[in-house]
Formats: sequence, C-alpha cells, structure tokens
Amino acid sequence: MKAIYPRCTILYSRGRKVKIIEKNLQQGFVKVIPTCEDDLWHLYNVIYKDDEVYAYSSRAIKSEKEYSRPKSGERISAFMGVKVESVSWDKFMGKLRVHGVICHAPDIIPQGAHHTLSIALNQPLTIVKKEWPKHLLDRLTLASRTEKPLLIVAIDDEGYAIAETRQYGVDIKVEERVKLPGKLEAENRAAAAKAHFRRVLNSLAQLWTPSHSPVVIIGVGFVKNDFAKFLAEEAADIAKSVVDVKSVNNGGVAGIYEAVRSGVLSKAARQMRIVDEAELMEEVMKRLGKGDATVAYGFEAVEHAVKMGAVEKLALVDTVLRDANDEQRLHLEALMQSVEQHGGGITVISSEHEAGDKLRALGGIAALLRFPIAGTASRLNDMV
Repeated sequence: MKAIYPRCTILYSRGRKVKIIEKNLQQGFVKVIPTCEDDLWHLYNVIYKDDEVYAYSSRAIKSEKEYSRPKSGERISAFMGVKVESVSWDKFMGKLRVHGVICHAPDIIPQGAHHTLSIALNQPLTIVKKEWPKHLLDRLTLASRTEKPLLIVAIDDEGYAIAETRQYGVDIKVEERVKLPGKLEAENRAAAAKAHFRRVLNSLAQLWTPSHSPVVIIGVGFVKNDFAKFLAEEAADIAKSVVDVKSVNNGGVAGIYEAVRSGVLSKAARQMRIVDEAELMEEVMKRLGKGDATVAYGFEAVEHAVKMGAVEKLALVDTVLRDANDEQRLHLEALMQSVEQHGGGITVISSEHEAGDKLRALGGIAALLRFPIAGTASRLNDMV
C-alpha cells in the first residue's frame, strides 16, 4: 500500500531563505519575510507571549446600516498589530497563526478586541520585543542561510520510503510496502524488483527535479546497492546526485529515523541542523549510559555545571523556551548567556524529531561538560 503523506501546495523556490528586511534593535523590531516551511517553524520559536507582531490581515466589520442583518459584516484588509497571547504553527497548511489583542489598527477596527494574524509564505511581518536575546537573533541569522535539503531513500525487498530533511526534522514524503518473490523464484523476483525500482524512481524523480537535492540511499541487505545501479542506468542525472549508499538495520520510515540518529548521514549532511542535533543527543545518551560525570541533565544539575564554568555544549528543547513564562525564560536566557561567556556552545533542539523527544525525557535541558562534576549524571537505569 502506498501512503502519500499530506502536504499543502505551496509555491516557492527550494533553497530560498527567510529574508530579514529590516532590523532595529534600539527600537526593538525585526521585519522578515518567510519564504519556506522552515522559516515558519523558526518564527514559531521566535515569537513569544507579550511580543507585538504586525502584518496585513483581514477582519469582518459588523455593518451598522439600518436594514442590515444582525450578524452581517464586511471583511476589510488592513495593516494590524496584536499583542501576542499564543502562537500556533500548521505544518500541513503552511500557516503561522498569531493570536492576541489588537494594539494597532485603523479606526474602523476596535482596539482591545482579539484577533488572529494568519501569516503565510512570502508575507512580510514585523516582530517587536522589549529585548532581543542573542539566541533568537542567532536563530534568525541561521534561518536566513540557505540549507539545501537532503533526500533520503530507504529501500529493501519489503518496500521503500522517501524523506526530505528540514531544519525542524525529517518530512516523510511517500512510503509503500511491497513483497518481492523469494530468491528461489529468480525470474519472477528479477521482474518484480525492476518494477519496484521503477516505482521508487518515479517517486524520487518528482521530489528531486525541483531542486536537484543530494540523495542518500539506505537499506537492509543488497537491494539498496541494486537500486543504485538501476538508478545509474535509468536516470544518470539523478544518479550523479547520490552522495552515499549506506546500510541500516531497519527498513522504511524506521530506517530513515535510524539513519538520522546513528550518524549514517554524517558524510552527506555534515552541516545540516537535524544531523547536528541528533549527534549531540546521541553523545548525551552515550555518556549517561556509561554513568560518565561529564554530562548533566535537568535544570538544577545543569545550572550547577554552568556556575562551575564546566559546560562545553548546552542543549535545550525548543518547547522549554517557548512554553516558559517571563521569569523562567529570563532565567534560561541568563543561563545561556553565561555558557557563551565561558566559551560554550548552545543548541536549541527541535521537538519535531527524535532528538527533541529524548531531551524532553531528560527534563528538556542537558549539557556536555569540559570536566567531570560529581553527582551530575546517573545511569539510564536509575532515571525512572
């Protein structure tokens, strides 16, 4: 059965990046234009409660004419601002929804009323904060850099899956399960394998054609190598984009997540955010599993390590910052600033993939240390 994962139809050029149109930190505002799904995810993690966001939006205005129906209204488009109460990101519809109290609008629109700005791709918006923390400015700078996605093809004799890397995780595009004849039915197996490879190639070609992204082929056994040879014979242009062929222990979507987690993609995706995040969390889990004292997790242990100047790399899951109240967020940002002052690095890990799930299970925050500190780590068996 072939599963086509739901997607919205979005017109944009792959490889584009968020455009920072204007930045004035003295006045506390940054004006940007999101140009791809990754940008909306970054903005979702940049806009906080009590910020002000300004953009063009539409709103129904109740008619006051004598003979109008009680609920009738005219929808007008205007430049509006809201003081943010909540933010939501619809990955499939390609929308960022910013809900809050209207703080700026034409006179015809009542001040103080609630309104939701629906931000789409290529729509300018201005974000105003009382203060812009360095990690948020760094995030926007990261979003403004082009990161070409990687296509991952997981194939074996029971089916295939294709995914595209995003800055927030992996986006599964298609998955199909099949059952090739056994090796004792050589003639039937060869014909079925060729038909199987043809289906995979057709799906891959649709995804590769718009941007000519690099391709990694992974899988269990020798089917992946046979598909790579088939690709070289049938689609030489796509075959030139294949940067690696690797073995994994699982097929399909499970194999894709294994490849991201295990470092199999490191040769092809050395500078990709998702791979860096996965490798960082694998190192955290490895040290915890050994009972190593050069790792800390949980807020109290990490804060102690920061005060000791021991933190080499600090990892936080994005939900910790996004869901924090003002007092908690200021505390976290002070912690991050202290790490940077001592020459440490900071990684905010996406909650949209496996590395984020692992970090959430550790309390949402962990650190790799330059030197051991007694009592900061426990064996995984003791973490219940």
